[in-house]
Amino acid sequence: MPRNERVVIRISPMAHFAVAFLALGLLVLIPALPVWTAALLLVPLAASLALVRLRTVADRKSVTAHTLLGSRTVGWGDIEGLRFTKSAWARAHLRGGSEMVLPAVTFATVPMLTAASGGRVPNPYDRTD
Repeated sequence: MPRNERVVIRISPMAHFAVAFLALGLLVLIPALPVWTAALLLVPLAASLALVRLRTVADRKSVTAHTLLGSRTVGWGDIEGLRFTKSAWARAHLRGGSEMVLPAVTFATVPMLTAASGGRVPNPYDRTD
């Protein structure tokens, strides 16, 4: 992997189909509750915005978590390890005891972080028997 290559881990664009079905389901309610349904249509819009915005970008030096309202960049040296909970996304355990959610990073995408970090994140699928 070249030194300046970045890896972008994002939610699958196929999730927009689920948002479209949600919007279609809400459109059925328009004859019954026209005012409230118009307001409810903001929910699929916000969900679609979240699908586009939420992502994790990693390179050799740092990892950046993009959330709905901003982003946070942390150097690999500040990360003690990754933790997977019952939630869908990984959490980076930082020095000092705090945690940072890594949007769209699942156990299946850890090998992408391994490549981007230059091996600082161990690959759980690497068999060195």
